[in-house]
Amino acid sequence: MPAVMTRIVCLCLLVSPLLPASAQEFDVSITIPRLDVAEYHRPYVAFWVSDESNGHILDLEVWYDTGLADLEGNKWLKDMRQWWRRSGRTLDMPVDGLAAATRPQGQHDLSFTDKVSELEPGNYQLNIEAVREVGGREMLQIPFTWPPAAATTETASGDVELGEVRLVLSP
Repeated sequence: MPAVMTRIVCLCLLVSPLLPASAQEFDVSITIPRLDVAEYHRPYVAFWVSDESNGHILDLEVWYDTGLADLEGNKWLKDMRQWWRRSGRTLDMPVDGLAAATRPQGQHDLSFTDKVSELEPGNYQLNIEAVREVGGREMLQIPFTWPPAAATTETASGDVELGEVRLVLSP
């Protein structure tokens, strides 16, 4: 092995213990169900983290109709009542990194690892609220502990507007 290569390998072995361990993961899989209705509209969906007393901690993402002229989609955000009362009304949407377009039916995989990296250790809830024009409203909550001590998968299922929501945490 050339001397330069040997030095690089040795340097890597010395530095590797100093590098931080891989970050914890916070991944969400959500299913938007297929509904057999006469007038279908994609749901508006808000994802946020609250503490044990249901106090708002962190917004993760908000799906709404971002493509309407004159930000017309913003006026319907208040229909996600729980999210709106806790956070939405204080925001000037669209917010970079938070606002996203609505999603069609099917399964959608999201990662919020970067957004939750600053959470203090403790017990929290992932909140998912969905509302659909000419449709219903639904809210799910999934309790979790941060940071995760072990790989954990928690699930919740909606009745109409939301299908299965899966929260996967990894240390």
